[in-house]
Amino acid sequence: MQTKQPKFKFYATLLDAFTSYLKSDAIWERYWGFSENPPHTPEEFRQQQFQSLIDTINRVPFDSEAADKGTAFNEVVDCMIENRKSDKVQVERLLSDMQDGRQTLVGLRATYKCRQFDFPISICREFADYYKGALTQQRVEAVLPTCFGGVLLYGYIDELMPMSVHDIKTTGSYYVGKFKDHWQHMVYPYCLMQNGSDVRSFEYNVTDFKSTYTESYTFVPARDIPILINHCEDFIRFLNDNRDLITDKKIFAED
Repeated sequence: MQTKQPKFKFYATLLDAFTSYLKSDAIWERYWGFSENPPHTPEEFRQQQFQSLIDTINRVPFDSEAADKGTAFNEVVDCMIENRKSDKVQVERLLSDMQDGRQTLVGLRATYKCRQFDFPISICREFADYYKGALTQQRVEAVLPTCFGGVLLYGYIDELMPMSVHDIKTTGSYYVGKFKDHWQHMVYPYCLMQNGSDVRSFEYNVTDFKSTYTESYTFVPARDIPILINHCEDFIRFLNDNRDLITDKKIFAED
């Protein structure tokens, strides 16, 4: 039987961007609700989030030091796991001051897109050791049925272990449950399951480069697939309502 072509293509972090737009008021309240002089009103912030989502859909290039830092750290960890040199990040060893005639390795300096980032070697080793034997940057995809037609969900798993899926997150500050509204912990296990790999344990492994944190989730198909379908259908309604603003047709599987 020939499989119908999907009508939409969503990657996991695009669903995150839609969630951020939906939660604009809550995000504003978290960061500026107690400020006597907030940089913008809730309505202005909501409009900013709307435009940010449209730009993400349209794949408008953006420059983000935080995103570059995360990419560089991820590549450093992958290189340590696979015992290889990077072809996209320049890495230098950072040594301590001379003590008793010796220097010790204290960090790694990664240069990416003309930016330098210094990572403590203890954090790098903790991540690399934790993922020993992992498959890195594994692309997954699967079609999710919705009332609007099939949605091709896809993305790259940072680290795939035999019994668990892992996503590396870097952050300036962390609070418990920071990534609970993200969608990787539903999209990636769903894609694996649809391709015959029943891996339901998912971890966001997080660092602020001082400490490390773990958020653990378990994919429960009977509970989570309806949630995933509902979110995708809400997103499709948003896309249809704003189709005149969308210039990149890949999201409509027209590429």
